[in-house]
Amino acid sequence: MELNSKRDVTYLINEVSRRVALSQKRIREYEKGGLIKPEREPRTNNRRYSEYDINQIQRVKALIHEHGFTVACLRYFLASAPCWVVFNCSEKEACSSYNNFRIPCYEVAKKAASHGGLKDCKSCPIYLNRDGKKMPLLLKS
Repeated sequence: MELNSKRDVTYLINEVSRRVALSQKRIREYEKGGLIKPEREPRTNNRRYSEYDINQIQRVKALIHEHGFTVACLRYFLASAPCWVVFNCSEKEACSSYNNFRIPCYEVAKKAASHGGLKDCKSCPIYLNRDGKKMPLLLKS
């Protein structure tokens, strides 16, 4: 596999596991829960994680282990909140989705040239959980 740039560098699950200090089993659980979606190597079907995937795993880990989210709760949150809130995006002002927050980010990204550095929204947990029931995060009393 020839890599043209640092952006194209991918890692196997054992390397990712060491970098994020999570077991391989836990990382697979995040994938099964719809929180991450690494690319698959065509010949071997091995998971290949990009830097974006690793950052996602670290954020999911923080939301679960430091802020008390369960996987089910986090999936609900992902279906209801914009990605710049979930992932604390530092480039949100430059994102076309940020300026069109009433439209799901993956819909806006179809029309935009780029979206937060993603090559494809299909790897974003917001997109992965788009079929979840959307409800307001906070209800008026």
